[in-house]
Amino acid sequence: MSELANRDFASLLDDLIAASDQVGAAAPTIPFDYLSVAEELHSGRIRVSDDAAEAEYREAAGGGPDGERPVAAPADLPLPTEPEAIAVELGLEMARIEDFHRIRRRFAFANHPDRVAPHLRERAMVRMQVANMLIDEASRRAAGSDRR
Repeated sequence: MSELANRDFASLLDDLIAASDQVGAAAPTIPFDYLSVAEELHSGRIRVSDDAAEAEYREAAGGGPDGERPVAAPADLPLPTEPEAIAVELGLEMARIEDFHRIRRRFAFANHPDRVAPHLRERAMVRMQVANMLIDEASRRAAGSDRR
């Protein structure tokens, strides 16, 4: 096993192809030339605007990690950063202790700075910080009330 760990992927593929030639099996095929596709993408001849890429990304994302729709507002509207507005958006007042992790993931899926347009990243970072603070406070309050 240790001799396999030190080999690179290309040499393993070469050995597999050589073994398939000995058995008489057909050589593996690739349906089209992946290298030419990669060259075309990196050539600069294909142009996609940031807005079009963001729209495609949001459409492809479609739902959260639990299959739920994202809770964010449309990308062109400024999202609120006030704690009261974010608390309403999170729905913490009706949440159970088991729900806090799901609420955090769902909010992050829709609002994380890495998932929004560049001009909205600073606001998204503030929203994530406020949401995490609110969820942590609600979690501590819920855990404290269960101990009594």
